Amino acid sequence: MARTVLVIGAGIGGLTAGSLLAKDGWPVTLLEASSELGGCASKFKRNKYLFPAGATLGMGLEPGGIHDRVFRHLGKPMAIEPLERVMEMVHPEATFVFHKDRARHVDGITAHFPQHSKQIRSFYKEIHQTAAIVRTLMDPLPALPPATAKEWTFLTKSIRPKHFKLLPFFNQTLDQRLKKHGLDTLKEFRHMLDGLLIDSMQTGSEDVAYLLAAVALDIYHEGAYYVPGGLYRFSELMGDSLRENGGVLKKRRTLEKLERQGELWVATDHRGNAYEATDVILNVPIQQLPKILAPELVSKLKVSLRDGIAGETWTTLTLYLAVDLTKLKEPLPPFRQISTGVNLAEGGHFFMSSSVPGDELRAPEGFQTVTISTHSRLQEWDSQEKYEKQRTVLTECMLQAIQRLIPEFREAIVHMESGAPKAWERFAGRPNGLVGGFPQTLDAALFNSISHRSGLPNLYVCGDHIFPGGGTIGAAASGIHAARSVSGKKLV
Repeated sequence: MARTVLVIGAGIGGLTAGSLLAKDGWPVTLLEASSELGGCASKFKRNKYLFPAGATLGMGLEPGGIHDRVFRHLGKPMAIEPLERVMEMVHPEATFVFHKDRARHVDGITAHFPQHSKQIRSFYKEIHQTAAIVRTLMDPLPALPPATAKEWTFLTKSIRPKHFKLLPFFNQTLDQRLKKHGLDTLKEFRHMLDGLLIDSMQTGSEDVAYLLAAVALDIYHEGAYYVPGGLYRFSELMGDSLRENGGVLKKRRTLEKLERQGELWVATDHRGNAYEATDVILNVPIQQLPKILAPELVSKLKVSLRDGIAGETWTTLTLYLAVDLTKLKEPLPPFRQISTGVNLAEGGHFFMSSSVPGDELRAPEGFQTVTISTHSRLQEWDSQEKYEKQRTVLTECMLQAIQRLIPEFREAIVHMESGAPKAWERFAGRPNGLVGGFPQTLDAALFNSISHRSGLPNLYVCGDHIFPGGGTIGAAASGIHAARSVSGKKLV
């Protein structure tokens, strides 16, 4: 029987897997429920303004980075320059600047804490050294947790003597390393780290797995990018490649059920169309699996995947604004974190990204589009009354924080709308608006991650809940693992 591949979901993970397999000559059909590609990294338009739906900061585009490897393999490299000044981190006590240059960055941080300069420099030296070793595993990119003899062999062959230096840190949290360096009680420094970690690791310094935290804190130095238009361009490049290599991409096709019939998988969309394939890659939120698979199939999923389905992650409130530059004293910076110092969720900390003046893919001359998002807990939205109150409260909380920093901000707003959890459910298919993937704690990361192998024959999963985790880099890596398992080749 000739093998065929069906990919469900055109998020970054599904598009990565589908485009790589199509490039390798596989017959690939990709179904997407939305009219847009990219999932949480897609876009939408309002009149003359274009807004990134979610992800905005480009990562993994540096030479050898995950996206760079994929795009070059597909023959679609992106020629853009990294940001030297990555972002501002505005906290009540100080404004920190994240610089691409490691030495300049550490100098800037220690300037805020001169009495702790020695400890901070020692801490960052360890972070940078640890991250450099971990990154050497991103070239072979072994799958975790290994589920087959081939994956175990590949992991073993990827290990080098330098990797044994990581063993003492394997079951440690960042909190433990901060204590080792005498920085655990330096509240302002720790809160600054927490702001970086909640956006990338979905948890703070107390619980985050140290090895992953080291990479997360260091990766901006490898290269962070402003992508003109937005990260939806990643999806467009991969979608174009898939079609150019003979793949079929169908939008507005919502998967209703997935059944096993003999040696084939049969998927049925909301229009009643049936699609047969020997291999299926699901790039859908794992919470949807019980809705599309029969109970007897759900019971055969890997335990870690079933546990993940039942687990809870963050939801979000996102604001989409357009501002008139003539009413601002200066243009908004591309990327800025703002923290009120209260907590890491419910508007106490949020990420604000703005289009660069002159990026007319997003806004006409004289205007900027702005995306603002904060973490929130699902239980804060579980009734209609709470839902409307929470949306109002969080919106005002974030606008007030910006107003304190930029007094003329509200006057400059010419368009504003919000994306609350139900909007994320409708637009991106995220049940209850759960986004961002699982918190990278010791009990959910590395060998405790959810494998791309579902536990069912020839059925693979990818996306922000699957190893290695959230963000476009994590989603793409999970798509690479799924494509490798289908093809039996390394591919990239």
